[in-house]
Amino acid sequence: MRFDARPRKRSSVQDSQYFENFIQRLRHSGIPYVITGSVAVIVYGAPRMTHDIDLVVALGKANIPVLLSAFPEDEFYVPPVEVVMTECSRSARGQFNIIHHETGFKADIYPVGQDPLLRWALQNARELELFGGVTRVAPPEYVIVKKLEYFREGGSAKHLSDIASILEYSSDDIDHPLLASFIRKAGVDTEWEQALAACSTFEER
Repeated sequence: MRFDARPRKRSSVQDSQYFENFIQRLRHSGIPYVITGSVAVIVYGAPRMTHDIDLVVALGKANIPVLLSAFPEDEFYVPPVEVVMTECSRSARGQFNIIHHETGFKADIYPVGQDPLLRWALQNARELELFGGVTRVAPPEYVIVKKLEYFREGGSAKHLSDIASILEYSSDDIDHPLLASFIRKAGVDTEWEQALAACSTFEER
């Protein structure tokens, strides 16, 4: 599904050659992916600083070599293939990093596994003109729910600020009944109430 982000937010991430270095390689590899995390927050909300990019990726034994060849060792740190295969074999919460040697910029890679929410995000990506071409970004509903889960696990208020930012700039683009159902399934109702309270604080600034 194509999604027209506001020009101000689109330009705020499009200028980053560091993110483009990762995304163009994934795009050319043909491996299904979506951007999530802080870069997705920038797309749907207000610009902020970030030095890494979070990517949900559909990986299996057949395309792991394709991924590794897209990020050559002379330019990137990539974990040993055995580590990548182990993380991809997890039904949920698999993760590994790819790091650009020259800049230190990092991609956190999350294999989709059997997580239904990750699979939904991959299948319902928003397609935006970013990073030199059409780029797949996770839906805002997914980004919000993951931020609520991260807040529950770590307690960092930045996740609430990120949610407030998304709701301020992209509320009309969110399927609110669908978001509510995801929140109930994830069991983050209390965290959602705290996020809504943070929205009031965000608006008063």
